[in-house]
Amino acid sequence: MKDLIKSEHYFNRELSWIEFNRRVLDLTMDEKVPLLEKVKFLSIFSTNLDEFFMIRVSGLKRQTDNNVDELTSDGMTAMEQREHICLQLTPLVNEQYRIFNEGVLPELARNEISILSYNELNDFEIEKISRYFDAELFPILTPLAVDNVHPFPNINNRSIALIIILDDPETEIIDNKFCILQIPNNIKRFYKIERDQGINFIPIEEIVKANADKLFPGMKALASYKFRITRNADLDLEEEEASDLLRLIEEEVKKRRLGIVVRLEVDSDMPVELTEMLMQVLNLSKTEVYRINGLLDLGSLMELYKIDSRNLKFEPFTPRISSLLRSKDDLFNEISRQDILLHHPFYSFASVSEYIAQAAEDPKVYAIKLTLYRTSGDSPIIKSLIEAAGNGKQVTAVVELKARFDEENNIVWAKELEKAGVHVVYGLIGLKTHCKIALVVRKETDGMKRYLHLGTGNYNPTTSKLYTDFGLFTSNPEFGLDASNLFNFLTGYSRQTKYKKLIVAPINLRKKMIKFIENEIENQKQYRNGYIIIKANSIVDTEIISKLYQASTAGVKIDMLIRGICRLKPGIKGISENIRVYSLVGRLLEHSRLYYFNNNGNPKMYSGSADWMERNFDRRVEILFPIEDANIRHDLFKILQLYLRDTENTKVLLPDGRYISKWEYLSPEEREATSPLDVHQYFIDKMKRKHEKETKAEIRRKIKEKQLKTFKVAY
Repeated sequence: MKDLIKSEHYFNRELSWIEFNRRVLDLTMDEKVPLLEKVKFLSIFSTNLDEFFMIRVSGLKRQTDNNVDELTSDGMTAMEQREHICLQLTPLVNEQYRIFNEGVLPELARNEISILSYNELNDFEIEKISRYFDAELFPILTPLAVDNVHPFPNINNRSIALIIILDDPETEIIDNKFCILQIPNNIKRFYKIERDQGINFIPIEEIVKANADKLFPGMKALASYKFRITRNADLDLEEEEASDLLRLIEEEVKKRRLGIVVRLEVDSDMPVELTEMLMQVLNLSKTEVYRINGLLDLGSLMELYKIDSRNLKFEPFTPRISSLLRSKDDLFNEISRQDILLHHPFYSFASVSEYIAQAAEDPKVYAIKLTLYRTSGDSPIIKSLIEAAGNGKQVTAVVELKARFDEENNIVWAKELEKAGVHVVYGLIGLKTHCKIALVVRKETDGMKRYLHLGTGNYNPTTSKLYTDFGLFTSNPEFGLDASNLFNFLTGYSRQTKYKKLIVAPINLRKKMIKFIENEIENQKQYRNGYIIIKANSIVDTEIISKLYQASTAGVKIDMLIRGICRLKPGIKGISENIRVYSLVGRLLEHSRLYYFNNNGNPKMYSGSADWMERNFDRRVEILFPIEDANIRHDLFKILQLYLRDTENTKVLLPDGRYISKWEYLSPEEREATSPLDVHQYFIDKMKRKHEKETKAEIRRKIKEKQLKTFKVAY
């Protein structure tokens, strides 16, 4: 086993993440991706990068500031990781701007969508913008002097700011003054220019730059340069000492805007002396500075993606309601008949919202309990919980206040729910509640009956249209008992450690997964049929990876569909030759988790909320649930096989850390025998065909009923 945990057998977590974000950027160069979708992926690349700096890079900086010299399992110090991050990100950011400036911007212009500079405006437009500045921007802008009396101001996280060089015309002494002007975050980034043709915008900072003189009467603005800072945004919580967790998190979220600076982005033409001044006052090194050739903060391009131009986006797709749940006034009757699997977004998340809505109104329902990690601002599920409490039902919501970047939203909803009479619980000290579970308790003729929804994704109708996830409805009594015990663990002092069906972290998830892998090793030794398929967002945990290496050396075949971070190195001679790692990054965000173990021809299959990372095993409350219905298990295995067959969105991880396209990976003989497959489009088309078939059948049924009714009347 010692040979399986050498540092050279693991990729670095942070550098693996950068490779994932590179695959997002690759989509902006894919000819099959429509133009505004490229704009969206540029935005996603940028916001991903922001979060990476705010959480991961800031953590490394804190380690180096505190002289923590602990090595990662791949043998790197925090400082070495920061240096490697800079080496990889600098050319990647340059490539991002090359794509934007030389590819996307000209293509937008050819489609009559333009981001204009100030010198491209005519006199009439300049006059209109001047009036807009006077009326809307001037009152909210605050120039902040920087000199011996006025220290450098606190600039908000991810805000664009201008450093303006001023001259006093009344003095002959050359004594340039500096002023900082922060562009408010609460106004739209792009101002729309009304022209007869096309859709035209100008960035708000260009308007401010052009009108800066108005802020300094008697002074002359000689030049101005844009910059943007990124700060640490990870919450530093002492939960054990907190008397009120809600108030603690509210206070920490407020502090986030002024955390330590971890990145500085500046205009590429900013003079060196100005850049060095910013570095000094912000306490930054050269590796933390990125010179940007173009528009700062491409994350704001999501504003442009909202342009209503269907021919520049993927063909719209409306999720379908499962035929098992369609036109059903009583979902509980259908769930009591059989387990029902939903594959989102191809099957609509509306069925999940309807499940909670019916529970809220059903007089037979006595209690509703569910976990909320992230949800949308206009969530129908929240409204149903409030309605249920108003109807006198026992409603419990386990709200995870520590869901990163959703803390403020969750605080708002927690207060609204409490006000409505919902029992709101904030989970367990030291653990994030990440599992996705909704329990409904209903009084029926033979007593109280439990109904469950278990999922891989959040109870969020908005992201459910963009993320692929699995959801399972079941009334299995053993699942229901486990759910009750789990909620008692989350809301009370229960120390339940034994569950009949569910695998629960941090109680037994790690132990169970290791046991299943070891079982495949034994089956490989005895029957030569060891096989594992892993579909997850990330695989990071060293112990689990070493166990997979052990399985590979025993001859177990392992296929891994890992969208994001993968620290496991496939294809190492004598270590991981039987492991293949695929990453599928495409139109939809792959978010579902599914774990398949062949088990000597009697497969075990689990789905749920947990990736194979230390945090999921040890620091979160997670659920994996077994797929016990044979038909559903068969369908899910077919889905896994389709994912493994995808050629259009999939890249393959090589032992050196590079990802290459599936076509490039295949041998000439394999390419000849392989048909192209875009798995996302396949599922969309399949759902459309199924819906059309069911619609035609429904029309025929109604015609037949009408004919029969006419016949009876005539008779």
